[in-house]
Amino acid sequence: MNMIDLGCLDYHTTYAMQERLAEAVADGTSPETLLLVEHPPVYTTGRGGRRENVLDPGIRVVETNRGGDVTFHGPGQLVGYPIIDLGRRGRDLHRYLRFLEELLIHVAADFDVAARRELGRTGIWTDGGKLASIGVGVRRWVTMHGFALNVANDLSPFSPINPCGIVACPITSLSVVRGHHVPLDAVRRSVAQRFPSLLDAWLPCRESPEPAP
Repeated sequence: MNMIDLGCLDYHTTYAMQERLAEAVADGTSPETLLLVEHPPVYTTGRGGRRENVLDPGIRVVETNRGGDVTFHGPGQLVGYPIIDLGRRGRDLHRYLRFLEELLIHVAADFDVAARRELGRTGIWTDGGKLASIGVGVRRWVTMHGFALNVANDLSPFSPINPCGIVACPITSLSVVRGHHVPLDAVRRSVAQRFPSLLDAWLPCRESPEPAP
């Protein structure tokens, strides 16, 4: 498992990197990789995105091949892009999504924030609102895209959208919940530490990929 900290990098460059890595992982020429990054301000939407969830028609939204609806990325938010070979890990996309939620629940707990799942909704929540969004894409059973965890970011850019397609969706961050600044570097370390063991616990790796049906 490789982990790469990209610092602050624009969305399009990171997306191209994901595509190259996903092809290499599918071809067996690269190990599974977790990319961790902050993005300059950008709105993105997934395959199921609906235009009416963009409340300000002047907003430029980048269309992607992930699942889910419109969201915002910006400085102070930790974005993770796991490039994982589900062909070697049971081909269970639903369980992979639950793994990502479990990872973020554990990471939030490292900062004394109680986070939880919401029935019928992907992501993690606190009593004060949604803390992290999740949206993935899969090609040749290799994952792209991933999660966005609000750490210390400005939350006002979520106002001109219905985040993840949820009307009047309250959004929060680790810093808001704790009432003080939570360092992004500390959260990044928590994710990097917890990711490999939780991945193997939830989706054990087989020696060879499952045969295609």
